[in-house]
Order: sequence, then structure tokens, then C-alpha cells
Amino acid sequence: MQNTIVEQNSPPTHLKPRASLAWVGKGFLLVLALLVIYMVGRNLLQNPSLFANIILSGLQMGFVYALIALGYTMVYGIVKLINFAHGDVFMVGAFVSYYMVYRFDFQNWPQNVFPGMSPILVAVIGTISIIVISMIVCVFLATTIERVAYKPLRDAPRIAALITAIGVSFFLEFFGALNFVFTPRFIPYKRPFEVVAWYIDTTGFHSIIEGTKIPSTAITFSNIFLIIMVVSILVQIFLQFLVKKTKMGVAMRAVSFDKPTARLMGINVDQVISFTFAVGAAFAGLGGVLYAIAYSSINTQMGILPGLKAFVAAVLGGIGSIPGAFVGALIMGQAEALTMGFISTPMRDAVAFTILIFVLLIRPTGIFGEPEKEKA
Repeated sequence: MQNTIVEQNSPPTHLKPRASLAWVGKGFLLVLALLVIYMVGRNLLQNPSLFANIILSGLQMGFVYALIALGYTMVYGIVKLINFAHGDVFMVGAFVSYYMVYRFDFQNWPQNVFPGMSPILVAVIGTISIIVISMIVCVFLATTIERVAYKPLRDAPRIAALITAIGVSFFLEFFGALNFVFTPRFIPYKRPFEVVAWYIDTTGFHSIIEGTKIPSTAITFSNIFLIIMVVSILVQIFLQFLVKKTKMGVAMRAVSFDKPTARLMGINVDQVISFTFAVGAAFAGLGGVLYAIAYSSINTQMGILPGLKAFVAAVLGGIGSIPGAFVGALIMGQAEALTMGFISTPMRDAVAFTILIFVLLIRPTGIFGEPEKEKA
């Protein structure tokens, strides 16, 4: 009997690590990395200003993806659920801000209340108000989805919750496409403030004036890029503080590690999970508004690809890791921008998911992820 138990517990021969296959994958990845470095280096030497502009474009996309990826990684870290409806919450945030600007002219409310206020202050307060309202709507939507669709399946097999998340995603997309809700068409987005752009060249730092020619060697950027960069970095810092330094953050880490034990310690697990969904949705709504401001066009399908790419970014950085999601999003943004700039625009989506395949083959836990340890 003892020999039988030992024999049953010993790992089958065909399940042992396939070192040769892993080395083949790593070798292919090394060759691909060297090819990418060669192409990037060649283009950098040929046209440095174009390369710098593409890098800035990639940073802008990466910072937006980071706001979505943080929600994916937080929810997965707590409930081990890939919330595919997260990208559609991002879409709802963009549409809420659109209606606040287009229908209600809400960005000008400070001027209507205080007629003598400075135009710059009006734009700042009005834009922040629109963002806050969009975030609140997204928080309400996400917590409702969590209570109605996910909470009843918390003890069900993971595949049930995953299928439900996909179903919720489709519902939001096609319900939003109805004419009495949003619209199935692409809509031009009216920005709540004026865009100001600058360029840098050998002669120094200059404002871009409409009608003037920009030197071919100039590096250009706008106030939109600066806003997205600053907001995304502040969100990253806030989340690190929330998770590491607050009582709720301690509860989130405890629930992530062991839910039954967390309940025994007096932690309200349901409240922590709802709070996690709410925080992730708030930043998805923020990302939706910034994305609409940056690219000035929205539609009800706009959350699909950014949501999937943000998910890839979370996996790349190590899903469950907040710094990993941020770094992975910046890598995804650069990969997409460099692909559009030097290879082909339609290839940008293929490159994003090729990265996912390589990460799963070579390092499934991601850059900052650690192998999952069995609990005693």
C-alpha cells in the first residue's frame, strides 16, 4: 500500500518540466528582441525627431492603458476574476463626459455661477467637475454589476464568473448602441478646454500657433499629453499609498491572500471586494474621459481593444501587481506606437497580442509577478 501511494504521488514522466522547449522559446524571444532593437536603433539614427514624437505618442497611450490596467489587476488580485466588462465601464465614462460637455455645457458652470472668474480657472474647475461626475457614474455602474452579476457567483467555479463577465461586457456594448441610450455611430468629441501645443527644436522651446509651419526636426507635445501623464502618475502613487498605508489597503491585501481567514479576523470581505471594484471603475472612468479628450472620437465599441490591451499590460507586468500594471501599460503603449510608426498601423493590435503569447510562454507570472505558492 505504501509503495502504491508513493507511486501515485510521484509526478508522471510526461508532466516534468520541458527544459528544451523553454529554451527554444527563450531563444526565439532573444532573436526577436535583437531584431526589434536593430529596427528601433536604425530608425532612431535616421530620424531622431520622428522617433522622439513616436515615443511621446506611445507614452500617452501607455498612460491611458495604465488607468484601465490598474482596475484589471486590482480586481484579479482580490477575487481572481478577469473582469472583461471593465473596458466597457471605461466607455461609459467617456460617454458621460461627452453628454456633460455637449448637452449641458457643464465645463462652463463656474463661469455661470461666478461671472468674473478667470478663464483658465473656469476650464480647470469645469474639467475636473466633468471627470468627477464620470467617475461617480462608473463607480455606481461597476458596484451594481458586482452586486448583481458577480457576487452570486463568488463561490461558483471561476469559469462561470468569467462567462458572466463576458456577457456583461456584450450587454453594455450593445445596450449602449441603442439609439435611445447612446448611439451606434462614431461621435466627434468636444473637448472641455482648448488644446495648447508646443514644440522643441535646436532653437529652443516654442508655442505652436495656428497657421505657422513647424520645423521638420521639432518634437511636439500638447497640454493633453501633460495632463494624461501627470494624472496617471498621481493615480499610481495614490494606489500605492492606499494599498500600503491605509486600513482598507491592509484589508485588501488580507482578502487577496486568504478570504476565510480574513473573515475570521473581522474583515468585511464583501465590502472590500465592492470597494476594489469601485476604485478600479473610478480610474477606468477617468481613463475614458482622458482617452476621449486625447483622441476626440468615441463610440460604444471603444472599450474593447483598449480594455484587452490593458489586460495584456496587466498580464505583462504581473497581474495582481499595481507597479506591474503601470510598467506593462507603458511597454504596451510603446510597442503599439513603434509598430504604427515603423511597421504598419493594422499590425499594432497583432503585436499587442503577440506580446501576450510570448509572456504566457516565457514568463506566465509577468515581469513583477511571483509564482503562486501553495497555502499550507
